[in-house]
Amino acid sequence: MTEARTIFVFGSNLAGRHGKGAALCAAQQHGAVYGQGVGLQGDSYAIPTKDRSIHPLPLYVIRHYVQTFLDFAQRHPTWTFNVTAVGCGLAGYSPRDIAPFFAGAPANCHLPEEFKAVLEGR
Repeated sequence: MTEARTIFVFGSNLAGRHGKGAALCAAQQHGAVYGQGVGLQGDSYAIPTKDRSIHPLPLYVIRHYVQTFLDFAQRHPTWTFNVTAVGCGLAGYSPRDIAPFFAGAPANCHLPEEFKAVLEGR
């Protein structure tokens, strides 16, 4: 059985430059690795929302990375995933753009209030 862990889920760029926003917090407090822009690292999980040149990724690409994350979370039911408002800061998307990608997230994913509001139609 896998040990319980708490994972900080943040928006990243494919270059893994964790210099601002939630990515900086992930690097400073949750073990995010500079140069790694995708997946589990320390007690954090990176979901890319920007490309290697730090331009926003298209929504369909972000949706793919979110689905990969949700599959990962499903495979780790004893872990808690604290999801930030991925894509809604420096990438420039709104919760209305991103929150639907998290519909049906497993119970161990704690979504930000702005995502919950969209998913609940508030």
